[in-house]
Amino acid sequence: MRTFSGVMPALVTPFTPDDKPNLHVLRALAEYHLSKGVNGFYLCGSTGEGLALTVAERQAITEAVLEQVSGRVPVLVHVGALALHDAITLAIHARKQGAAAISSILPANYTTLESLRAYFERLAEAVPDLPLLPYLIHPQIAPLQLMEALLPIPSIGGTKYTGPDMYEMGQIIQMGQGRPWTVFSGMDEQCVYAAMMGASGCIGSTINLMPGAYLRLKALVAGGQLAEAHDLQLRINRVTTVLIRYGIIGALKYALSLIGFDCGQPRLPNSLLPAVQEPALRAALEQHDLMALVQLAAPEPTAGPAA
Repeated sequence: MRTFSGVMPALVTPFTPDDKPNLHVLRALAEYHLSKGVNGFYLCGSTGEGLALTVAERQAITEAVLEQVSGRVPVLVHVGALALHDAITLAIHARKQGAAAISSILPANYTTLESLRAYFERLAEAVPDLPLLPYLIHPQIAPLQLMEALLPIPSIGGTKYTGPDMYEMGQIIQMGQGRPWTVFSGMDEQCVYAAMMGASGCIGSTINLMPGAYLRLKALVAGGQLAEAHDLQLRINRVTTVLIRYGIIGALKYALSLIGFDCGQPRLPNSLLPAVQEPALRAALEQHDLMALVQLAAPEPTAGPAA
């Protein structure tokens, strides 16, 4: 079973003015991230507004990105849905399109360990050769208890852990010893701390906007330059705090327009960004040097000694 690592944007879903997925902008955004050196993509999760999309829209997004990427990096597809049939349909489609792995939230109303285990068992049975990474965000069941219950499923390959408890995440990392295991951190604000705890990589919202900053952060941690990595995390977090203040998805899409990607407005339940707030948001982002972070790139690899 395959494992994964590195920096992956939880790719936003751009919309047209008439509220349809804008596949042209989506392809351009994916290509931009590839030029920056990202290590993969995560589609149709929280940032991608997957639960606000129809099954057909999610399939179209998966097809467009996988075609654009054309095997250059792994693409992980979030297939979670309240209706298990929809999740299975999306998983089978993702596999046929060439996805490297699937992921799923803990669907609403699945509030018992037994129901969640049954959900993930059925999903895994549909695509047994693909790694399945449960997406732990606001879990209804204690994450350690849930992951222990899911370990007997052969294709469970780790998790996307979107929580602030680094000790808990560390225990989940250790849980996978002896099998292919990937644990992504999902809180952008904690990326440096997760990397220091041994996370495989990070999947996040603001990576859409500042991929080079996160790639540099990853390289700094790998090189033992922890103080510099921490300073960069704090710079990133100042921008993240502004985006959260204005409503993360709407503000993120507006910020992307500042670097040339018209992603439209979000869908409910995410809040629209009123046009009257745009000047203040832009000023706050400029105050915290957004463009300097956007322009950052990972350090060039150090050449080894001559033979």
